Amino acid sequence: MSSAYLLVSHGSRDPRPDVAIQQLANLFSDKLTKSENLVGVATLECNTQPLNQQIQDFSQKALSCGCKCLKILPLFLLPGVHVMSDIPAEVELAAQRLGGSIKIEVAPYLGSNGRLEKLITQIMGTMTAERVILLAHGSRRPGSLQPIETMAENLGVVAAYWSVEPSLEVKVKELVVAGYQQIAILPYFLFPGGISDAIAECVEKLQLQFPGVKLKLAAPLGVSKEMADVIWDLATQGEKVVG
Repeated sequence: MSSAYLLVSHGSRDPRPDVAIQQLANLFSDKLTKSENLVGVATLECNTQPLNQQIQDFSQKALSCGCKCLKILPLFLLPGVHVMSDIPAEVELAAQRLGGSIKIEVAPYLGSNGRLEKLITQIMGTMTAERVILLAHGSRRPGSLQPIETMAENLGVVAAYWSVEPSLEVKVKELVVAGYQQIAILPYFLFPGGISDAIAECVEKLQLQFPGVKLKLAAPLGVSKEMADVIWDLATQGEKVVG
């Protein structure tokens, strides 16, 4: 059965994530056979159409190309409200309106794949620091931070969050008080954008506050063949059939 693939990201008013997600979709497309080469992108927010309509439109395109199955790939790093509630609701609505004309499968979210931990380990290997802070967005949904806490423990790093406590400022101050003078900050975000800019400004202020400490800010995970491999893993794992 030929399949089509729809990469779903959060969406942003900043143009950089849109460019990056399309580049990633192209790398992912290169991994497919000729009979499975239909790849699209959609966003949960900051789009002129709701996600369910984007899914419907892409499904019609997939059907016209002879695809009988649509695989939804949620490119989210945490099991927050978007992953656990918003996207499933939009997919279910799209499936109902499509009336069973195409099989829809929802793959596990990006952050659930263990290869991301290996990718972060590779990034850490390029950084010189006494301690590393893994900075994730965070979520108020109960239990959604546990994957980050587990990853941080496995990697031997410190976890901090942008939208919830403990914050980056709190963790940097704790490490400075503990006597560390070389601290690396690794943003656990997919692409550069408004938040990564705000993180950079925050690090600059912390550097002024602690001039005797060297703060090194890494780039977000970004577009790479390795990330395309992770998405391929998602596409071939066990999926949840919606319609």
